[in-house]
Amino acid sequence: MELDFEAAELPADAIEVGRIAGAWGIKGWFKVFTYSGDPEAVFSSKRWLLQPSLKNKSPFQGTVKLKIIESKEHSDSIVACAEGVSSPESADELKGARIFVPRSSFPSTALDEYYWVDLIGLSVINRELQELGTVIDLISTGPQTVLVLTRLESGKTVETMVPFVGTYIDKVDIESKLIVADWGLDY
Repeated sequence: MELDFEAAELPADAIEVGRIAGAWGIKGWFKVFTYSGDPEAVFSSKRWLLQPSLKNKSPFQGTVKLKIIESKEHSDSIVACAEGVSSPESADELKGARIFVPRSSFPSTALDEYYWVDLIGLSVINRELQELGTVIDLISTGPQTVLVLTRLESGKTVETMVPFVGTYIDKVDIESKLIVADWGLDY
């Protein structure tokens, strides 16, 4: 089956939220690998923008729109079905496709809730105003999320991990691009 998608422009506020992992089931559904522990950004948007896989052969070029009919959690993963994708073969053709959604379509967060993408790039200091590093990634360990930081120390890149929980995080200021943590350089 040949997939037929509408070409699209990637908006300036587009955020890569995951990728298609391959076919799921016999009706054209596919598994989605999300880059966040909370897939709300994926669920909130009924139109995804896809870009070709960086590794796999893709059935399309550039950016295309994908109209999502349904997306849901299944076991430990996310699955979705889309208009124009009606068989396992067509779903499998999308394997590796990169999924983008406009940041403006993300649901609003509650007080003291943050999207991972908003934390990447923030500077982290401790209560003693020592620089712990810059957030380069987050890891979901199940019960908690961990900030992965890097900083230069004596000409070498040092990686630090700080649990992103209220016990250790005093303040998150997205506008100032700063996180204050109760964490030492030698932890």
